Amino acid sequence: MSAVIKVESLSKKYIIRHQTAGRYVALRDVLTNGAINLGRRILHPFAERPPDDQHEAFWALKDVSFEINQGDRVGIIGRNGAGKSTLLKILSRITEPTSGRVSIKGRVASLLEVGTGFHPELTGRENIFLNGAVLGMSKAEIKRKFDEIVDFAEVEKFLDTPVKRYSSGMYVRLAFAVAAHLEPEILVVDEVLAVGDAQFQKKCLGKMQDVSAKEGRTVLFVSHNIGAINSLCNTGILLQNGLCVKNDNISSVLNMYMAGSDANRTDTDPCRSEVTLSKPIVIRKWGVGTQREPVSHILDVGSDLNIWLIYESILEKGNLLFVFSLRDIYGNVVLVLHNGLEGYNIRASKTTAYINAMIKNINLRPGSYKLGLEIWADREKKLDIELGRIDMLYSSFFSGAEHFENFPSMALFRSEWSHNFYAEENIKISADNMPKSH
Repeated sequence: MSAVIKVESLSKKYIIRHQTAGRYVALRDVLTNGAINLGRRILHPFAERPPDDQHEAFWALKDVSFEINQGDRVGIIGRNGAGKSTLLKILSRITEPTSGRVSIKGRVASLLEVGTGFHPELTGRENIFLNGAVLGMSKAEIKRKFDEIVDFAEVEKFLDTPVKRYSSGMYVRLAFAVAAHLEPEILVVDEVLAVGDAQFQKKCLGKMQDVSAKEGRTVLFVSHNIGAINSLCNTGILLQNGLCVKNDNISSVLNMYMAGSDANRTDTDPCRSEVTLSKPIVIRKWGVGTQREPVSHILDVGSDLNIWLIYESILEKGNLLFVFSLRDIYGNVVLVLHNGLEGYNIRASKTTAYINAMIKNINLRPGSYKLGLEIWADREKKLDIELGRIDMLYSSFFSGAEHFENFPSMALFRSEWSHNFYAEENIKISADNMPKSH
């Protein structure tokens, strides 16, 4: 599949100005400093400029490279300030890069902020034609799509009202409808859908899927809604401090993002971890595997999950309830273990003790999970912490695991299949064998 976007060694630098602490900069100061700097440049044109403490170079993007193929649905994720919006502005030709090269094949429709490409004094009807003209559409093409745009945006009642009187939600409805329906080869959408209601967000995600899957267009989507990113996108780009730290399928990119990892992450043995907490209960040590033969927290699908911990308690009476939980990258609880469900009673005692819980053949889908622990004593919560992370990987448990990404589910189960061919005459149902109606 051919690449429609090719980014090579892309960088963008901004100059940040800092004001001297405790001093107000007046206009005369600006003019005086400008005159002094100009005189220095005239008298000493080749001299090095002295360091300027009031200005700082900030690299919003640093040496970013990737390719995007036609029909890809790309989720661009990262923390605030990672460089996502800067990247989209460069791809939309709003901002010029400091260095590097961007090659784009096809028309780009961008929705980067509320009101992108709209003139506030014009009506919704006029802005549809204006935006279409900016995208290079003819008047006939815009007329052909006009009814679809209005119907999708659900703003027919206010179509002849200046958009400056629209709410932010109405603004985004119309802007997205225009961007998605005027047949751009590349659709770029930033966080703006967040101002719409849940029903409209779902509608927009469905439209972007149709635009990509059925019409073969490319979608670049930035959002902090991890569920929306996962449901829409098939590939992902993770930005961190202006660097592209991962460019892969969306599941692996989301796993790295939710785990707070970077490109140089090295996993430590959780059995060496110690969690120091305030009393009445302190976790001294914990691990996955066995205490004598610890294993990594990276497990294969279908293997046994064995969690152990050593704790210290000052409680002298009551029953203890240990609740282990696994949460997926969206924060959903997918697994809970606690001794109460098994009818296994643990009496509180002022001592140091060891506890172990095990599940045979854990078949959760591959991905990263957060392991949490709650400890209750006589219906009162005494401890609530996040112990660490468990990564589930593909294994020989399923021979066709490479197809799993296209059909995601929370768990994997073994199943037995059979297949046979029947002659057509053997599967005909005669009228006498049909069930009688009542």
